[in-house]
Amino acid sequence: MPAPENRFRTALQEGKRSVGLWMGLCDPYAAEVVGRAGFDWVLIDGEHAPNDLAAIVRQLQVLDPHVAPIVRLPMGEPWLVKQVLDAGAQTLLMPMVNTADEARALVQAMRYPPEGIRGMGYVLGRASQFGAVEHYVATANDQMCLIVQIETRAALDNLDDILAVDGVDAAFVGPADLAADMGFGTDINAPQMLEVVADTLRRITAAGKPAGIIDFSDDALDRHFANGAQFVAVGADIVILSRELRALSSKWKDRIT
Repeated sequence: MPAPENRFRTALQEGKRSVGLWMGLCDPYAAEVVGRAGFDWVLIDGEHAPNDLAAIVRQLQVLDPHVAPIVRLPMGEPWLVKQVLDAGAQTLLMPMVNTADEARALVQAMRYPPEGIRGMGYVLGRASQFGAVEHYVATANDQMCLIVQIETRAALDNLDDILAVDGVDAAFVGPADLAADMGFGTDINAPQMLEVVADTLRRITAAGKPAGIIDFSDDALDRHFANGAQFVAVGADIVILSRELRALSSKWKDRIT
């Protein structure tokens, strides 16, 4: 029996457009609500949300039957990559990838030898169904999916080399960090910044790699798809919840005063 198919990776390879949701609530009950909502994929954020390994595992357990999960780690340390892959993640979104060498190191961290350096303790992990997947090691590499985040001027300068790295499956534009690094931190929608984002999406697509991004307004999302984005996060659970709660509170306070 081979390693489970990575549904997200398959969709990327087939060229399908998809929509996803960012998750920062760090709770399996909330994750199941999101997972059943009909998105093509969801992202468990371990960089800007307080998700530790145990929280990520619990969310993967409830998401797997319903939707393709992606995990964003805070850094590309091989020991952390190893742990989250053993826990069942197959697709990683890695922040602040600025050079081809950094991308190659991430590819190696996600693969078993001889292609990489991933440790062999798979029998202890849910990725191999605790050793029940007989041919896990022989087939797991083929199901790994690495998405690199492009969010600095250095990454833009090295973009072509990063995208040429074998094992980089897709690139994701981080508009907020990219704007901050380029001096537009207080105005990420400045015309110059919008053109940089659009041009970056087009460059990724022209290189033959799927391009991704996150945004929140309908106009921005339509613009990203028009510029070649293939997989787009159209919201975030915390943003939606907090926005709707504030609106509900305000509406009823206004009615009774």
